Amino acid sequence: MERLPELTKDAFFDRIQEGNYIVYFGADWCRECQYIRPKLPAIENNFPGYKFLKADRDENTQLCLDLNVRGLPSFIGFHNGEESGRFVNGDLKTQPQIENWIRHLK
Repeated sequence: MERLPELTKDAFFDRIQEGNYIVYFGADWCRECQYIRPKLPAIENNFPGYKFLKADRDENTQLCLDLNVRGLPSFIGFHNGEESGRFVNGDLKTQPQIENWIRHLK
């Protein structure tokens, strides 16, 4: 999973302009993020039609605000720069829940 550097909203949307993306928003200190982080490579492996990106909330605070990401961990799907769905809240997320969410993206 590619880790994004600090990005502005415009630079972020330039980066995801073409293709299918799942963007994971997390932080090292987040307990729920620590739980799901080891499962992310398997999730990524199960969905080769998507490019997975990680945005650290502490490095991308403004981007999180611009995208209305309030809870961690959070996931947003994008197709050609347009949001296709989100799994955004502060709840503990399991691998099956995340994979089910990805399967139902528009």
